Amino acid sequence: MKEIIDTGLPPLKQPFSWAVKASGVLYTAHGPVRPDGSIDTGPVEAQARLTFGNLQRAVAAAGGSLDDVAQVLIYMTDVADMPVIDAVYREFFVAPYPSRSSMGVNALVVPGMKIEIVAYAALPAAAN
Repeated sequence: MKEIIDTGLPPLKQPFSWAVKASGVLYTAHGPVRPDGSIDTGPVEAQARLTFGNLQRAVAAAGGSLDDVAQVLIYMTDVADMPVIDAVYREFFVAPYPSRSSMGVNALVVPGMKIEIVAYAALPAAAN
């Protein structure tokens, strides 16, 4: 049975949930979405910080922490942004790091959006 997690982010017009918990695993995807639902299309550093902050918020809302994140998939529109994204990533994660894959894509849904992530977290038993 799945449980929708309230991350505090507003619902958008697309048919999805920000975070879903099922069998002790949190499934979540994030981009540079501000609390008011607007999308940051500025510098990639700010977008990455907002994106990983949204992930942190979702994991906390599910009863976990970023230490529980087992895998992160990063989609970016310019692979030259990887060093900047890595620097921000290190602000949120410490070794041992989650499994990770990073992909360059032609575009994301919102023009100007430079990063989107998918993450999976194995939540502690107390959160289940």
